[in-house]
Amino acid sequence: MIELLSIQNLQIDFTSDGIITTAVKDVSVDVQRGEIVAIVGESGSGKSVTSLSILQLLPSPPAVFPKGEIWFTDKEGRKINLLKASNETIRKIRGNEIAMIFQEPMTSLNPVHTCGHQVMEAILLHQQIPAEEAKKRTIELFESVQLPNPSLLYSRYPYQLSGGQKQRVMIAMAMSCNPSLLICDEPTTALDVTVQKTILQLIKNLQQQKNIGVIFISHDLGVVAEVADKVIVMYKGSIVEEGPAAELYKNPTHAYTKALLACRPALHAKGERLPVVSDFIDGKLKDVHDKLEIREQVRRSEIINRDHPLLSVQNVKVWFPAKSKLFGKPTEFIKAVDDVSFDLFEGETVGLVGESGCGKSTLGRSILQLIKPTEGSIFFKGQDLAKAPQDLLRSMRKDMQIIFQDPYSSLNPRMTIGEAIGEPIQVHRLALNNRGKQEKVMELLEKVHLKPEHYNRYPHEFSGGQRQRIVIARALALHPAFVICDESVSALDVSVQAQVLNLLNDLKKEFKFTSIFISHDLSVVRYISDRIMVMNKGKIVETGNAEDVYLHPKSTYTQNLIASIPKGIVGEVQ
Repeated sequence: MIELLSIQNLQIDFTSDGIITTAVKDVSVDVQRGEIVAIVGESGSGKSVTSLSILQLLPSPPAVFPKGEIWFTDKEGRKINLLKASNETIRKIRGNEIAMIFQEPMTSLNPVHTCGHQVMEAILLHQQIPAEEAKKRTIELFESVQLPNPSLLYSRYPYQLSGGQKQRVMIAMAMSCNPSLLICDEPTTALDVTVQKTILQLIKNLQQQKNIGVIFISHDLGVVAEVADKVIVMYKGSIVEEGPAAELYKNPTHAYTKALLACRPALHAKGERLPVVSDFIDGKLKDVHDKLEIREQVRRSEIINRDHPLLSVQNVKVWFPAKSKLFGKPTEFIKAVDDVSFDLFEGETVGLVGESGCGKSTLGRSILQLIKPTEGSIFFKGQDLAKAPQDLLRSMRKDMQIIFQDPYSSLNPRMTIGEAIGEPIQVHRLALNNRGKQEKVMELLEKVHLKPEHYNRYPHEFSGGQRQRIVIARALALHPAFVICDESVSALDVSVQAQVLNLLNDLKKEFKFTSIFISHDLSVVRYISDRIMVMNKGKIVETGNAEDVYLHPKSTYTQNLIASIPKGIVGEVQ
């Protein structure tokens, strides 16, 4: 095989106010043509910084490269040291010789230009061809990445496409100039498992058809097992383990690699405490299949009060107008939630599962009256929320809380986390004075494993996992009886996900709240839920005990969701 890329002894430092922080230490990576190399690690491990340095996308300063070389072999066979290449050379290489698919397609695509225009722009930049030919080439690319109705999507704006479709547009843009090397930076994070499986297969197919080299960056070893030939594991800026994918999965040697493999919920029975990275680094666990000592637990089914439902959803519909006559009534509707009914009992956790667009988040918001239902009744503690006066609804809100998917956008960037957590306590007058409020906030911070000194810090000063804990603390500040967790762990590193799931289990036992856990990942929902409801196209298509639905799905839709879960080479523990 032809060597495309050779990173040799790379070191990357960041300077700020005279302080030097080393983000990448002595990293060496080789990528051959026709090979997929996966770089795996948690946020902050240095994997994305390493990939961004290849295309010189790190601002310098603050980034400096005191040591190392990055050699790339271009289409004409010339070897170029990218760290010393001129700006003009780098511009010719970006998008043309080396392309990159970024993690979040919505922020990577320009919202004021159509998807077709953006891909066509990349083609015209690097290839001397007429605009009509570039447009034809763009539509062909949309076909190659399996976008439905490519001619129509050419004129669509990014907001009009689903997450999976936007990611396919990014792949089409990356492949538009037939690059020799493709860098995929977390291209499937937070996507539905079915969409994720499609995107992974698409990247694999394109790599084989074009015989290109691929660097695939991820925090999930289970995901990269589906595509990688070689795996490199990074921890705190250094490579701690590397080797052929099959060998590394069967016989991981480093404690960190073992931790990444072991912390996935699919490998653990319900109620079993999930291991985290520190358990392996500190030596508490030695092997992937070792189990933590299970604390004394009460079976969830024994504490669920099934006499009277805490929440009763009856024939709820949430329809949005799609087409209307001029100055008239709507003639067509998007049926986001279509005649849904279920009961939720005190002490129960119900998992609500489905792909993006199935209506699960809309249903959750309609229960809390954040979206008004078109039809139906929602009874909470015997009170119909849809008919409750505003003053009564406001007083009832302290008993109903929601944890949103993106903690960063859920927090006011101008408020310290102490103020954010204390605000609902102040609004509902649960503390006599500021000192009492501060004491309650400090207590909540301790419960979610944050420190008192974090009280005066702002959201941007925390990691994603820490921000999710802050949002959980704010939701529990009022001791609610009912909490909706809306995709609250979907975008987190698998190790941080394990920490948050352990935290939620601990807090459920302490605060004894009832919850609906919304997710697209059945393996996570199976781990944390007593009962699972599967939703598709606005309707509940299957419901039952969590283990029964996961191990013996009845509907074809549920079977497809389970078949799409990346299982890796380690396999699942049933």
